[in-house]
Amino acid sequence: MHPALLGLFTIIFAVAACGLYFYGSNWVLDKVLFPAKGPNAGRNINRANMIRPWLFLFPAFAALGLYLAYPVFETIRLSVLDRDAGNAFVGLQNYQQMANEPKFWEAVRNNFLWLLVVPAASTAFGLAVAQLTDRLAWGNIAKSLIFMPMAISFVGASVIWKLVYEARPEGTDQIGVLNAIYMAMGGGEPITWITVPFWNNFFLMIILIWIQTGFAMVILSAALRGIPEETVEAAIVDGAGPFSIFFKIKVPQIMPTIVVVWTTITIATLKVFDIVFAMTNGQWETQVLANYMFDKLFRANDWGVGSASAMVIMLMVTPILVWNIIQVRKETR
Repeated sequence: MHPALLGLFTIIFAVAACGLYFYGSNWVLDKVLFPAKGPNAGRNINRANMIRPWLFLFPAFAALGLYLAYPVFETIRLSVLDRDAGNAFVGLQNYQQMANEPKFWEAVRNNFLWLLVVPAASTAFGLAVAQLTDRLAWGNIAKSLIFMPMAISFVGASVIWKLVYEARPEGTDQIGVLNAIYMAMGGGEPITWITVPFWNNFFLMIILIWIQTGFAMVILSAALRGIPEETVEAAIVDGAGPFSIFFKIKVPQIMPTIVVVWTTITIATLKVFDIVFAMTNGQWETQVLANYMFDKLFRANDWGVGSASAMVIMLMVTPILVWNIIQVRKETR
């Protein structure tokens, strides 16, 4: 069958199924369970009205349970089993094995490095750009250019930056911007930047900062525009300079938004995988937890340790996610 026809039939089937569910469930509720007739008609109507919203929400809850809750429970289950031994229960043995591997601790160290650098740098650059371009005539054009990397996939961005870090043999033209600048400044031999241990982590971080700065800029620019002009004018009348107005008037007023942006980027940083996979594949001491989990699950076929590392990532993300939700709720009040 042609894909377009298949898609059309799928849409028609889905809409018909939804209509049938809501019509049928209402009919069962009003005609079978709580009929609006007889001596208990009033009480039945009230009961039916109490249940009806939950009836409508049930498909959404079921879908969330299937696509969110079930994978979590399945990952927990797999993390305490040994598939090679016929899914035998091994308790925390997979976690112990993971903790004894140097690659795991290398991934933990690198993830902390990413967490220290990427959210702070992305938020700071985004705030700076939002403030500096806010009153420029060509500010919207600059914002569009800075926001553009958000439309590029992580893998696409990695390919672009791989060209920036490209190293050609000595004596040939360098197509990598970084090596071209390095050689023009009198450098000796071209450097393969992404193979330099420790520092190559920062070269990879630049890619995520490049992508996330546009996101931070858009959110913080909207927050800056929401600051009442009266407070800024009052500060100018009192003799405050541009730096004082920015750091003592504007930043404190948008601090909740800054925190939300920072935590959102932190969550994205904890899950970083594509960039490391496309650039180094975890070699040269650039391993991160998500890439480590992928290696264990799909290369080593070690589902126990892979699931255990997935649990570590989830435990690291959950507190930040909860804090982010609390901050967003405070913002919307």
